[in-house]
Amino acid sequence: MPAGRPSKFKPEFVEQARKLAALGATDREVAEFFDVDERTLYRWKHEHEAFCQALKVGKDTADQRVEQALYRRAIGYTQDDTHFSSYEGVVTQTPYVKQVPPDTTAAIFWLKNRKPDEWRDKAHVEHGGTVEVTDARERLARLVAGHASAGGTGEGAGKPH
Repeated sequence: MPAGRPSKFKPEFVEQARKLAALGATDREVAEFFDVDERTLYRWKHEHEAFCQALKVGKDTADQRVEQALYRRAIGYTQDDTHFSSYEGVVTQTPYVKQVPPDTTAAIFWLKNRKPDEWRDKAHVEHGGTVEVTDARERLARLVAGHASAGGTGEGAGKPH
């Protein structure tokens, strides 16, 4: 039996942790909810497999909701809405279907993460100029020369280290 004070952990914490994580709570926020230190929460995750799995399932649920929201934002969507107007003291509610246009930033973010080889930012770097080698810069010059001989282009390419 380990020494020290008894654990505050209770079996009902498993379902509570799953629900908190599904609502987007971080480990720190879950620890605050249970009124324990974050290290205690990590210990509970290690000691209670069901608790650890509940947090993972809850976080997966939250992540899936965010993925769906990002996807909808990237392609655009429609939603039911209500327009309120007032004329001579009479308030009128008119239901309508609101069109939310696609968001270019969301689409680019989605594609960069889903198809990185096709959508990543490609940097084109031109090499030029001179390098003055003195004291601490000597090591940098050797590193640059080593890079060039490992497949780069420029002076020192193909030379042994």
